[in-house]
Amino acid sequence: MTAVAGMNFSIDSWDPGYGSSMEAEELARSGAEVELEVEVPTEEWAPIDPTPVSPPEAILFVDGVRRIDARVWIDDQAGMNSASIGLCASYAAGVVCCCDGRAHVVATDVRRGVFTVASEAGDIPTSAGVYRAFRATAKEDKPLAVVLSSALQEQLAEAELDTSAEARRAIAGHVGSDLLVVDGPLSGRTHLPRAVGFIKSHQTTYLPGDLNAMVGRLGPHQRTPVFLMGTTWVRHSWYLRLPSVGGPPWSGVVRVEAAPHLGRAEVAELANLTQSVLGRFASVAYKDSRAPQNLYPIAGLERDLRHRLGDQQFVYRALRLAAAR
Repeated sequence: MTAVAGMNFSIDSWDPGYGSSMEAEELARSGAEVELEVEVPTEEWAPIDPTPVSPPEAILFVDGVRRIDARVWIDDQAGMNSASIGLCASYAAGVVCCCDGRAHVVATDVRRGVFTVASEAGDIPTSAGVYRAFRATAKEDKPLAVVLSSALQEQLAEAELDTSAEARRAIAGHVGSDLLVVDGPLSGRTHLPRAVGFIKSHQTTYLPGDLNAMVGRLGPHQRTPVFLMGTTWVRHSWYLRLPSVGGPPWSGVVRVEAAPHLGRAEVAELANLTQSVLGRFASVAYKDSRAPQNLYPIAGLERDLRHRLGDQQFVYRALRLAAAR
């Protein structure tokens, strides 16, 4: 915090290219139903300090990346419309395992797809791989670009789910216990055992005003009590502050999600576990522009997956050549 000409201000270390770690200009109160008394009564809400836990033998970090390679126009063979636009995209999911003092990638999956609402769409074979056709349904209340982007995101989530299962099979022989950390919401993956969703930035408030203000007062490794919330899907959640140096009140704060079917003791144990193990992977500003929320294993996995997508210019040329056949 710095004072200049009577004004107190602080600089958010989060890279502006990724928006903000807390989108204050867009922050809105969520319409989700929230149950506050999952772990403690509402009147007993206070920052919770870390407690001794037995750490898992391995922590698995799951992440995915996506890239738009080209936009494509698909001709209407019936002659009803001139053409329909689609997206040719490459996407990849992977899992990095942190165990025995080292980090190693245990599963990756690179896929390519063409996303469109055109019923005539088919697979596009190229020298860079086959772009599998995914037909989305047009919606009157959503722009086509949003519909196609959502279809791509659904396929990326499916790839992440597949790699999560593959990773656990890969480590089954040498790891007895693990924690699966999904970069992003846990939606569609709440059935996975010992899994949490890791949300790095905030666009919505879920807690009432006084409790939401308490989040900004969390100390390093402290968390809020667990609460249950539901919108289109239900999940347990809690806020956790990673170790960080200075910054705005919510600097270093992440929100963690867990499955709704967990009992009170089980979800509290999982929350305590995240307090003890996630902080050690927090990044620092001089190494990562999204510090401390962008954990080192996730950042490294992102780089690896983007490399596996292949050279974008080569892929684009491959698509051009396929279209010219």
